[in-house]
Formats: sequence, C-alpha cells, structure tokens
Amino acid sequence: MAELQKPHRFHTVISHALVDRVKQCVLASREIVITCHVSPDGDALGSSIALWLVLKALGKSANVVTADCAPRSLQFLPGVREIIAATRQGDRAHELLAKADLIFCMDFNDPERVDRLTPALMNSKAAKIVIDHHLDPRLDAEVVISHPEVSSTSALLYILLWQAGWARKLNRASAACIYTGMMTDTGNFSYNSNDPDLYLIIHDLMRRGIDKDNLYKLVMNTSSESRVRIMGYAQYRMQILPQHHAALIALSEEELKEFDYNKGDTEGLVNIPLSIPEVAYSIFLREDNKNYVKISMRSKGDFSVSRICEENFGGGGHTNAAGGEFNGSLSLAIEKILEIIPNYDKYL
Repeated sequence: MAELQKPHRFHTVISHALVDRVKQCVLASREIVITCHVSPDGDALGSSIALWLVLKALGKSANVVTADCAPRSLQFLPGVREIIAATRQGDRAHELLAKADLIFCMDFNDPERVDRLTPALMNSKAAKIVIDHHLDPRLDAEVVISHPEVSSTSALLYILLWQAGWARKLNRASAACIYTGMMTDTGNFSYNSNDPDLYLIIHDLMRRGIDKDNLYKLVMNTSSESRVRIMGYAQYRMQILPQHHAALIALSEEELKEFDYNKGDTEGLVNIPLSIPEVAYSIFLREDNKNYVKISMRSKGDFSVSRICEENFGGGGHTNAAGGEFNGSLSLAIEKILEIIPNYDKYL
C-alpha cells in the first residue's frame, strides 16, 4: 500500500528532534500507558486507541487508561472495551500508571483534565509525551507536541506516525479510530476543516480500508431513544438572545435524569443553533450536579468562544470550539452568562 511521500506536503511538520525523541522513548520503554481527558470524546478516544493499536503492532506492551468510561455513542470503536477506566477499575488504573515507564498524554493540555487520575499522573516518574492541539500546554513532559493549528489530535497523531515511519503499522481498525477523531472534532468536516492536509490524511486512511460512510452513520446518525428525546426537548427550550447574536441551551440535573441521560446523549447539541443565520455563537450548559456545570461553546467565523471560556470559566479551546466549567448551580451559571455576554458584543 502506497504511503504519502515528502514531509513538506503537510503544512504542519513536527521537528525531527521531537520525532526522534518519541521514537527513542518508545523503543526504550517496557510498559506504556496512554491516557486522555475526562469525558473522552471522539478525538480523545480515537487518537488514544489508534496509538495503542500502533504500539501493539510495534511489539510494545501498552494500555489505554482513562478517568471514566467511553460514551455509549463511541462503543463501536475497535478495542474500546479493553480500555481501563478508573470509574470501574480504579486499582488497576492506578497500578498501570504507577508501573509505567512512558505515558502518552493525548488531547489535553492540563493535568487537571484527567480528573481523578491527576495525582497518579503527576506523581508518576515515567517519561511523558504530550500530543495535543489545544492552546497553552501546561504539562511537564519529556516531549510536548503541541500544534493548535491542527484541527484534531487524531490528525496530529497521524502526522507523527507518518514522520516516524510508523504509518505503515496502521490497519483498518486504527485508521478508523483516527478518522473518527478527525470527523468528530470538525463536526464531520464542517468547521476547522479548510486545511487541505486533512484530505491527504483521509485519502490514506481510506486506502487502508475504512468505510467513512458507515463511520459517519455510527457517529453522527445513530441515536438512542433517550438521545432523540433529550435533543428535541433541549432545542425546544433554547433561548435566542438576538441583541447578542447568541443562543443559550441549559439542561438541569433533574431534566437529564428525567430523560434517562447517558454520557454522550447531548454530543453535538451545542452546534445545532449555529444553523440559524442570526446566531453567531451558541452556548450549552449542562448541570452534572448541584455544584458543577459543564460549559460548551461553538461559533461561526472569526468570533472567538475560546476567549469567553478562558476569561470566565477556566477553560479554553479554539476560536470556534471551546469549553469550560462553572462551580455552582445551573441558575447561577445562567446568571453569569447573561451578565458577561454583553462584554463580547464588540467582537461580533
């Protein structure tokens, strides 16, 4: 199977020194752990599992260890049932992190993003390699491969594998994981996806046998009854703020329980209001408990929701896709949102 030639065909090229250091760390390691952020999405899981499959093909001992379980919507990913989730296998997760001599940190830029695994990650003496596309990495690591201009960590992983000469180890399963990560972090290539390099990668992944139409159906067009009902309810409850060109959706803990919410059931909800021409950005608040609200934002064009999340909710991300959190009740989170958004009208 032909592989892409000439590194200069990618706009993003990882420095040869970093690629060589990754290869040295991997070849010298005996026990590798791959971890990603809490509440893993398609990019976090796709990049982590793809790397795991490639490392296994290289003959290395490796495990994917996460803070919590994969959402139901991503249970189709090959190898997902072999992930060690701390919510189910806490002792095993901590044991693997303790004995690892190399840890890959995939799709997160801050140790706090691994939630209950943060102390184990911070205390580990293992060499750490960060592969991420978020701004301002704050992880102390042997190697930091950080490229915010790349639309997904999965695409960045592909570039690393290709430069390292390991892309030949990609098979249909690992290629499907990378494609899933690329697709989910771009809304099926509807935003952050104008880089022609993405389509060079897709070309190669398809040559390795992925069925991209079926992956789209599984990720974007397959829903449980509870998901269909909660998505419809949330859209009905959507609040439009025309003077700010914004949309706000909020779901309380009680509402989530009423609809038998499962992790992943609201995936993509924050994008839907952007189909309204007058809406420049969309805000989704999900109350996970009475003292914690998860915040997701999406936008069109040059309006930066990352700025809002960084300045107000201890988060960040990219211009058109960002998130954060609020420690308090949903009502207080809504109150804060309504208080701060007039400050950003000048950027519209």
